[in-house]
Amino acid sequence: MVDRRSITSFGFLLLLLFQSTLEQSEPLSSHTERAALLELRSTLGLRSKDWPIKADPCLLWNGVTCQNGRVTGLNISGFRRTRVGRQNPQFSVNALANLTLLSSFNASNFLLPGPIPDWFGFRMAALQVLDLRSCSVSGALPSSLGNLTNLTSLYLSNNKLTGQIPDSLGQQLRLSVLDLSKNLLTGSIPTSTTSLGNLSFLDISSNSLSGSIPPGIGTLVKLLYLNLSSNNLLSSVPPQLGDLQNLVDLDLSFNNLSGSVPDDLKGLRNLQNMIIGNNLLGGSLPADLFATLTQLQSIVLRGNDFTGDLPDAVWSMPELRLLDVSGNNFTGILPNSSSNATDAVLNISRNMFYGGLTPLLRRFSFIDLSGNYFEGTVPTYARGNATLDSNCLQNLTNQRNLAECSSFYAEKGLTFDNFGLPNSTQPPAAGNSGKSNRTKIILAAVFGGLGLVLLVILLVLLLVCTRRKGNTNHRGVGVGPVPSEGGAPPPGLVIDFSSIGDAFSYHQLLQAAGDFSDTNLIKHGHSGDLFRGVLENGIPVVIKRIDLRTIKKETYLSELDFFGKTSHTRLVPFLGHYLENEHEKFLVYKYMPNRDLSNSLYRKTDTEDDSLQSLDWITRLKIAIGAAEGLCYLHHECTPPVVHRDVQASSILLDDKFEVRLGSLSEVCAQEGDTHQSRITRLLRLPQSSEQNPSGSLTAICSYDVYCFGKVLLELVTGKLGISASGDVQLKEWLEKTLPFISIYDKELVTKIVDPSLIIDEDLLEEVWAMAVVAKSCLNPKPSRRPLMRYILKALENPLKVVREENSGSARLRTTSSRGSWNAALFGSWRQSSSDVTIIPAGSAYRAEGASSLKQSGTTGSQGSGPNGGGELSSSNRRTSESKGRLIRRFHEIIAFGG
Repeated sequence: MVDRRSITSFGFLLLLLFQSTLEQSEPLSSHTERAALLELRSTLGLRSKDWPIKADPCLLWNGVTCQNGRVTGLNISGFRRTRVGRQNPQFSVNALANLTLLSSFNASNFLLPGPIPDWFGFRMAALQVLDLRSCSVSGALPSSLGNLTNLTSLYLSNNKLTGQIPDSLGQQLRLSVLDLSKNLLTGSIPTSTTSLGNLSFLDISSNSLSGSIPPGIGTLVKLLYLNLSSNNLLSSVPPQLGDLQNLVDLDLSFNNLSGSVPDDLKGLRNLQNMIIGNNLLGGSLPADLFATLTQLQSIVLRGNDFTGDLPDAVWSMPELRLLDVSGNNFTGILPNSSSNATDAVLNISRNMFYGGLTPLLRRFSFIDLSGNYFEGTVPTYARGNATLDSNCLQNLTNQRNLAECSSFYAEKGLTFDNFGLPNSTQPPAAGNSGKSNRTKIILAAVFGGLGLVLLVILLVLLLVCTRRKGNTNHRGVGVGPVPSEGGAPPPGLVIDFSSIGDAFSYHQLLQAAGDFSDTNLIKHGHSGDLFRGVLENGIPVVIKRIDLRTIKKETYLSELDFFGKTSHTRLVPFLGHYLENEHEKFLVYKYMPNRDLSNSLYRKTDTEDDSLQSLDWITRLKIAIGAAEGLCYLHHECTPPVVHRDVQASSILLDDKFEVRLGSLSEVCAQEGDTHQSRITRLLRLPQSSEQNPSGSLTAICSYDVYCFGKVLLELVTGKLGISASGDVQLKEWLEKTLPFISIYDKELVTKIVDPSLIIDEDLLEEVWAMAVVAKSCLNPKPSRRPLMRYILKALENPLKVVREENSGSARLRTTSSRGSWNAALFGSWRQSSSDVTIIPAGSAYRAEGASSLKQSGTTGSQGSGPNGGGELSSSNRRTSESKGRLIRRFHEIIAFGG
């Protein structure tokens, strides 16, 4: 039986919803407010697309909220100005004073340079939410803002506000959110803020505030988030903070706080993130402090002067995901306990921990134990994910010397007898020294003789090759470099940093990147962490933070030297650096609005279903050509040729017009040896000249970039994300399934692997086909048979010439082998052997429809019947009049396909 009360309640809800819809759809009834909106439209330079002048504001204007025909809310966040409006942007919002019922004004990320007018606090009495984040607002905060007693949320972060925080803000007793972070505010934190009893979010970080933390903050019992980091606050941590029993996030880092951590903080039972790093705090931590803080997920105490042991409760916290106590004077041994593996991070570097490594480390996915005094062997669970430099561990490089370790353990009354250190010697076994020396002498003589013979052969070959230097070589080696200023730095090179970009201060970068918070983290790169940021002048940037304790110093030095010597429109613009910190370096690049190819190949649409929009073919071809131009510059215009070594979709950056800028330049280096090295190493059969590895075992040769670029081209053709960054095993399996569908003889085959989201006509399909053919030539398993980048660029610029007869309107395939054309240089100059062709077994499901088998010839061997076998040679009606013998001969003169 249906409950009548439920029906009544449901009907009442429907009535309220209907009434709300009527209120929202009611046209604007106030002529004064319409005039005010039109004035705002003019002074702010808003586009007719957002605020059409002939339409009713309440019904059709974006961001305008009305009730009963009156304006109650304005949201112009992120709106674009008209061309005239962009020429002279100002804080021109005087018309807001006539919107007397306005309760919400959101202009975040909309440029409003200038001070907040004093009348704001007198004429906007109904205002409840004011959001002016990232608007370039400047000047001092007017004290009249305290009159906005209905205000519940005040967002003013990431601007250029100066002066002191007015005491009058303490009058806003309904205020729940106060965000004044990332400004230039000075003075002390006003004690009046402690009267904001409804405050749940307080962020005054990244300013220049001084003085002490008001103890009265402990009375804000509703506070959930408190961030006072990156200021110049003095004194100690007030014990009254322990009264904030609802607090979830506490950040007091990067100040000048001194003293010890008060025991009273154990009252923060709901605290999840405690960050008190980079201060002057010292002493030992209260033994029972962390026993009650069971909800903690992040503990950051780095860069202080703490001493003593870490409380045992820290190691057993169930929710812990980050423990960073680096750069202190903590000591003690690790608990001998085991734990299940999690994604937690442990950084206890630059302390005085000692003893052996214990199974406790299994819990952490990343470990930094460098700069301590750990001894003994390294267990298997701590080898792949740990930084262990500057310890006393056995059989590892970059450890402390024997005297230093022995002295440390002696001071603690312990003995140190570790013979695995680099500077220690283990006693030799008695009676074996004479025999061992004779064996060494014999081996040295044998290998010395062999080395002398190889040296003579190498010198002869070098002399022969030098005489031939300058001749054009169509096999991809021996190309004479064009003079330029490119190239990676030789070892020991002194770099003039002052001539490479601007020198930023640490505070500038800290403010630009929002304290390098996780919200601004783009990704963890192999050469450093990348953060999004905005400089003071409004320029968006990407800041790479390089931790020299985990990344080699030569990496960033090589990149700086590269930017100091090269300049090209296809390279990511380098803006500057900060290099004063001993352990951390920062490089600054221009931000690319479309990020990289791996993020832009499929983009989220603005629809509510979060569907993906695929890049069209014209844009994909444009990206391929742009990347090829960048690699051409490195390979053919730099002396010596420069190898990128990290060509993949994530290193192809895209600006707002999808123009390519090559990034990930930390691995660039000059090509190994001279241009004839590969020929010499093949003759000598040196291990590194082996061509069995599909990608080429040498990464410092230009043909390695060509191979990687081939993977990018296939990613553009197939839409298969991640191919260019996949490992060899996964890539090999995918290529074995994909390459058979790329044939110079059959265009229709490629349709089986083309990205299904692409909408292409017949002409565009030929371009897709041509790019696939070029990609396959780049993926030849033999580096010497891969085309040069300048030929690849020509092919992408003229894709139809790859698959059509030159100067012909027909779609006949190009078969010329003239060495005078780029097409011949790309394809015809190599003689393809049957072992290089991908063979599909007879009866394969991949066989083209209508393809007839080509009988086995005594001169050619079996070609199979798949797309790359003989079957494809008779699958086209255009070739039915040619003899099988001629087809077979032509087959061996085609492009250098990899199998």
